[in-house]
Amino acid sequence: MTNEAILSLTAYELAQAIREKKVTSEEAVLAVFKNIDENESDLHAYLSFWKEESLKQAQACDAIVAGSTDPEGLPPFLGVPFAVKDNLLLSGRRSTCASKMLEDFVAPYTATCVEKLQAAGAIIIGKTNMDEFGMGASTEHSYFGTTYHPMDKNRVPGGSSGGSAAAVASGSAFGALGTDTGGSIRQPADYCGLVGLRPTYGTVSRHGLVAFSSSMDVAGPIARDTRDAAAILNVISGADEKDQTSVSSPKIDISAMENYEVAGKRIGIPKELLGQGTQTEALEKARAYFASNGAEIEEFDMPILAHAVAIYYILSSAEASSNLSRYDGIRYGYRDPDATDLSELYTKTRSSGFGLEVKRRILLGNYVLSSEHFNDCYRQAERAREKLKRSFEKAFEKYDLILCPTAPGVAPELGKIDQDPLASYMADLYTVPASLAGIPAVSVPCGTFREGLPCGVQLLAPRFGEQEILGAARFLEKQQRKGAGV
Repeated sequence: MTNEAILSLTAYELAQAIREKKVTSEEAVLAVFKNIDENESDLHAYLSFWKEESLKQAQACDAIVAGSTDPEGLPPFLGVPFAVKDNLLLSGRRSTCASKMLEDFVAPYTATCVEKLQAAGAIIIGKTNMDEFGMGASTEHSYFGTTYHPMDKNRVPGGSSGGSAAAVASGSAFGALGTDTGGSIRQPADYCGLVGLRPTYGTVSRHGLVAFSSSMDVAGPIARDTRDAAAILNVISGADEKDQTSVSSPKIDISAMENYEVAGKRIGIPKELLGQGTQTEALEKARAYFASNGAEIEEFDMPILAHAVAIYYILSSAEASSNLSRYDGIRYGYRDPDATDLSELYTKTRSSGFGLEVKRRILLGNYVLSSEHFNDCYRQAERAREKLKRSFEKAFEKYDLILCPTAPGVAPELGKIDQDPLASYMADLYTVPASLAGIPAVSVPCGTFREGLPCGVQLLAPRFGEQEILGAARFLEKQQRKGAGV
C-alpha cells in the first residue's frame, strides 16, 4: 500500500488493515513521519515527537499481529499512530501546556485517558501545540509559536486544541486527543473539517489533564469521521478511582450508529444560536438533510443563552485563577533568576512565565472572586449556570437533539482574533452552552464553503447522549457522501 493510500485511511480503517495484514504498523508510522518531515516546518502542529521510539513500538505491534491466531481479539487500535495535546501528561515526556512556565517540566506519570489509548494498542507519536494552558481560540497563544491551518497557511486552525486538529487534518496523525473547556475540541475540528467530540462531563477521567477550569475541562477525540470518534471514546471513557468526578457510562454501539433512523426524531434549533453567512449555509444544509428524511425540526426560544458567554468567562476565569496559583516559582516550573526576595519571586515569575491571554484570565478571575465582587459576579454566574442547565433539561423533554452552528464561520485569518479579544470571546457563544451544562456535543463537517474552507454544525443531547449525537452525525456524513457521489 502506498504512503498516500495509508494516510487516506481513518484510524478505524487502519487498525483493521493492520489486523488483516494488508499494511504494517511500521509502514503507517513511516508514512506519518514522512508527512511530518515534509509539512511540519510550515504547520507547527507538534511541540515534540519521537520517531525512533515510535518505530520500535510499531515493530513490536507487527510482531503481535504476526503471532496472533485471533486478529479480531487484538486491541482495537493496535499499531495506529496517535497524537495527544500537550496538557495531557505522558510519563517521561515534556508536558509544557505551551507555556514558558512549564517549558522544562517532564511528566512523572501518564494521564488516564492517554494510558487507556496506549492499552488499546495506539502508538503515541508526539505532543501537539495548543493555546497556553488551553486559553485561546486560535493556537496563536502558544509560547512556542503559532500553529497554521493545514489548508491555508494564512489562517488559524482554531484552538485551543489547534495542534491536534492540524495534525489529524494534515495526515500527521490518524487521530488525536484534545481537551475541551469552552469548545476547544469542537471549534478547531470545525475549522479543519474534522469530527470533534466533547463527551459528557465525567465520562472521561481528568486525571493527568492539567487543569484550566476543573468543572468544565474534558478530554475527547478529534477524528477523521464519526466512527473513529466513537471508537476512541469507547477506549478512553470509564470511571477512574484517581478522579472522583469520573463516572461509568454506556459504550457506543457503532453498528447502531450505522443504522441510525432520522424519521420521527425531534430536533430543536435555539433561535439565539442562529447565525449568518457561512454558518447559516451549513446549518440550512444539515436542516435540509434531516427534514427530507422525516425529522421534525423546530426553532425555539432559550433566552438564557444570551448570557452564556458571560457566565462561562466569569466561572472559567475564576477557576483558572485558582488552578494557576500553583505556578509560583517555588514548587516546580519556571523560576525567575533575578528575584531577590519572596514577593519579587512570585511577581517576576508569574509576570514573565505566563503569556498575555493567561494573565488576562487570571486578572478577571481574581476580580470576580474578590470580596467586593464575589456575590454580584461569581455567585450570580453560578445561579445563572444552574438556570441554563434547567433550560437544557426542559428543552430535551421536547427534543431528541439540538442543532446549531459550531463557530461563527470558516477559519479566520492569522492575527484577526487578537485584534479584539472581546469579540473572540463572543464567538464562543455556540460552544460554551454545552460546556456549562456538562452535556455531550459533537461538531461534524457539513460542506466546503467560502474560499474552499470547511464549516460544520454541532449536535447536542442530554447527559450520556453520545449514542444519539454520534448516530445523527454519522447520518450527516453519509448524506454528504451520497451528495458527492462517494
